[in-house]
Formats: sequence, C-alpha cells, structure tokens
Amino acid sequence: MNRAARVVHPIEEESYRRLRARLDTSHFPPLTRAVVERVVHSAADLDYATDLVMDEGALEKAYAALHGGAPVVVDVEMVAAGITRRETVCRLRDAESGPGLTRSAHAIRLAYEQVGPGALWVIGNAPTALEELLTLDASPALVIGLPVGFVGAVESKAALRESGLPAVSNVSEKGGSAVASAALNALLYHPTSYSEEKS
Repeated sequence: MNRAARVVHPIEEESYRRLRARLDTSHFPPLTRAVVERVVHSAADLDYATDLVMDEGALEKAYAALHGGAPVVVDVEMVAAGITRRETVCRLRDAESGPGLTRSAHAIRLAYEQVGPGALWVIGNAPTALEELLTLDASPALVIGLPVGFVGAVESKAALRESGLPAVSNVSEKGGSAVASAALNALLYHPTSYSEEKS
C-alpha cells in the first residue's frame, strides 16, 4: 500500500478551482465532499452533486477499512485501471456465463470466494454484477455501485440503497468505470491525517 504523499498536477488544481467556482460543495461533510468533487471532476458533470447518494458515517468506516488494508474488488479491468494507488481484485477473465448467470455476476462470485467479507466493492459497469453482490452475504466495508446503462442500472442501484449496505450510488442511469474508480480514489487520496483527527 502506497502511503507516499500524492503530488497534484497543476492542471488538476486548476480543474478543481474551476469546479468549485461553478459548484458550491462547502456544505458537504468532508468525505462526502471528496467523493462528490472527484466524481464530478472525472465526468465534468455537475449534476452528480445532486444525483449521488451516500452517508458520511458509512464513508468514515469505509475510509478506515480502506486505509487499514481491506481488499478492493472491481467488476471490470477499466475500473481497476482507474485505481492507480492500490492493488485490486478483478475475476472477470476467469468467469464464465451460464444459464441465468452473466459473466459479470460469476466474476463477483469468484471474487467473493477469494476475498471474503469486509472488502470494498467498486462496480462501474455491469448492473448484474451489483445484483449478484446483493445476493451474497458479503458484509462489505463499502459498495460503490455506479453501473451505467438503460437496462438494469437504475434498478440495481435502487436495490443497493434498499439493502441498507454501506454504499455510494446514484439515482440516474449515469455511471461508469471512470466515476466508480473516482469515488474510490476520493477515499484513497483523502489525507490520512483525517483519520487521526477523527480519533
């Protein structure tokens, strides 16, 4: 796990300055603000500020788990590619589809067999991956459920919210690998001094 200080590029600094000039995020609590801003930044879409759904208390626990070394599972390699400061588990290459089971759903089963409970799950592509996760007794530290699409995405994210699991989701069809990895990166990049201040 790389805890070295992250160097922010001047282009990113200017991008955040412009984002904050157009969107007031000051009313959000710290981790919620970090997630909202990084997702908005990744998509250049201000509407995520009102589309995202999350709970600060759940994010605080997830932050502690993440920085304590909990595994990070992703549904596709595109999400993994966006998470550059942490090893991830993606079992899609090993998965196979079958009757009533998509390849993405099978990958989630395989990943759970590998990591067990307490992981952070980052799903940005397949609604069926999120649906499968909800059938498992995964006891996740956090589920970032931001699959994209016109078929099943809205419904799977609504089911995630109804499950009561600690989660980051959004209400609309929007989502995708870039925003899912951005939400996880927001927790990775947030200063580790934050947890010391909370204790």
